[in-house]
Amino acid sequence: MHIDILSIFPEMFSEVMNTSILGRAQASGALEFVSHDLRRWTHDRHRSTDDAPYGGGPGQLMKAEPVFEALDELLAQPADPTLVLVFTAHGRRFDQTLAQELATWPRLVMVCGRYEGFDERVYARADLCVSLGDYILSGGELAAMVVTDALCRLQPGVLGDERSSVEESFRGGLLEYPQYTRPATLRGLAVPEVLLSGNHAAVAEWRRKMSIINTARLRPDLLAAAQLTETERQLASRAQTNNKDGNALLGAGL
Repeated sequence: MHIDILSIFPEMFSEVMNTSILGRAQASGALEFVSHDLRRWTHDRHRSTDDAPYGGGPGQLMKAEPVFEALDELLAQPADPTLVLVFTAHGRRFDQTLAQELATWPRLVMVCGRYEGFDERVYARADLCVSLGDYILSGGELAAMVVTDALCRLQPGVLGDERSSVEESFRGGLLEYPQYTRPATLRGLAVPEVLLSGNHAAVAEWRRKMSIINTARLRPDLLAAAQLTETERQLASRAQTNNKDGNALLGAGL
């Protein structure tokens, strides 16, 4: 996957993109990442990317001309099919489903705004507008980092164990099951016996039930889209009305 970023602060990406999984993904060739300074496509002495809004009002708006020229140049380059993303509060909410859709594209161009947002005409150049959630950030750079990290994890060969991206939260509409490591007992808190049993079928059953219980207790809004059997839906319903932890629910026969 190739990702181009347009930003007036391209230096923000250097440390993040060269660290941990993102850095290894680039070293292996699974991810190509380039951050571009949007000011390169300005023509005035001050390299201005913003201006006051017509009609008055507080703050400044990102100008359309630099974005248009940058996209003209980037999209004119011979490349694989490309999707242009613009980060904005009125965009589609980013979630794992959208991450899986975007991860199939060979190339993305992400446009990061600042100030009070973009001149409305910028959105005409977007194939997709994206929002991380119902809150305001100082700019689109942090959103671009989040989206890039989520997509990178879905690229073949990036994670050490391919099962890691399969057995994560939000797969199948459920939160992930609880996980533990050594020691088996810590300050009176014990790892569930089933995980120490060596019975892989029992472990798989426990994990599935715990995913359902955790989702019902913590994110019941996800259940509507989850693929559950009738028995599992009954388990979820009982978990929603019970304040015990997941292991206690299973111990109580739920």
